[in-house]
Parts: sequence; C-alpha cells; structure tokens
Amino acid sequence: MANRPLDTSLLDKAIIFAVNAHAGTERRGKGFPYIVHPMEAMEIVATITSDQELLAAAALHDTVEDTGVTIETLRDEFGERVASIVASESDVFEQGVSEEESWHARKQAAIVRLVRASRDAKIVALGDKLSNMRAIARDWEQVGDKIWNIFHTKDPKEHEWHYRGLADSLRELKGTAAYEEFENLINQVFGYGGEKD
Repeated sequence: MANRPLDTSLLDKAIIFAVNAHAGTERRGKGFPYIVHPMEAMEIVATITSDQELLAAAALHDTVEDTGVTIETLRDEFGERVASIVASESDVFEQGVSEEESWHARKQAAIVRLVRASRDAKIVALGDKLSNMRAIARDWEQVGDKIWNIFHTKDPKEHEWHYRGLADSLRELKGTAAYEEFENLINQVFGYGGEKD
C-alpha cells in the first residue's frame, strides 16, 4: 500500500533549517554529525504525537543553545508556538561564568522550567532527554564511569540528580513508551536507588 499523502512542509523546512544550523559540528565525543541527535529527538517525539509543530520544535531544539540562531529568527520562520517550545528547551548562560561553574544552576533552572512547562514542551523535552540518555547508556555499557569525562561536570552523582529531576518534571508523560524507556535507562545507568512508584 502506498504511503498516505501528508502536509509536512513545516517539518521539512525545520529539518533543512536544523541541518544548515548544525552543519560542520560534531556531537560531543561521538565522532558523528551533531544533526543525528535532533533527528533522533524528533523521531522520539513522533512516537507520542504527529503534531508537525512539535516535530519541528524537536528538530530545532538545540539551534538556539548551540548555534548562532536566535529565538526571534525561529519565531519569524516557524511561528510563536515552535519558538516558545525551543526557548523552553534552551539553557540560559550567564556572561562571564564558565559552563562548568554554571552547570548545576543551569540544570536546576531547566528542571524548574520543565515542571511549569506545557505538555507540548514536555513532549519535545522528552525527545531530547531520552536521546541523551540513550547515548549515555550506550557509552556507559562500553566504558563505565569514564563516560563522565566528556562532560563539563564529571561527577556521576550530579548527572544522576539531573536525570532523576528531569524524570520527575516529565512525569506527566508516564505511560508513554518514551517515558518508560527514559526511566528504565536512568535506573540502568544510575541504579534503582530512587523511589519507585
């Protein structure tokens, strides 16, 4: 049976925009193009919704944080809803403070933003965070705690705090396959020390 026609014009535009924004950059410590990560995040979001704006936001989620793209540009190109979701996904960096020094405060602020975020923003965030957690789990299986050396913060307890906080803030999505996988991978890497429901 032939594939059903579907208007993917907004998503197609977002994918091309993200490819161009991330062109020539590597996913930290991975050796493959950065664009693989937002495409995986988009695929995860597609397991929860077919909403083209949410899929576009997933494809674009790191463009503001990791490239020269601004929220204003995204608003002009993709509309307010997509731009707002990307903004809710973007870390805010303090001028004159290193990424290492600001790591905990940035991650705490991100968790608080997610607690207050809309379900739509949480869906896009889950795509991003599950993609990250999949990469961590794969690397952790191969190299153990040496995995933490590629991050700005090397303490695995800090990463556990961060990911368990994210899981708590995304609990509204419990019951989706993506959330269950996210929680399982956190427990696989960090153990089952956290309280179970």
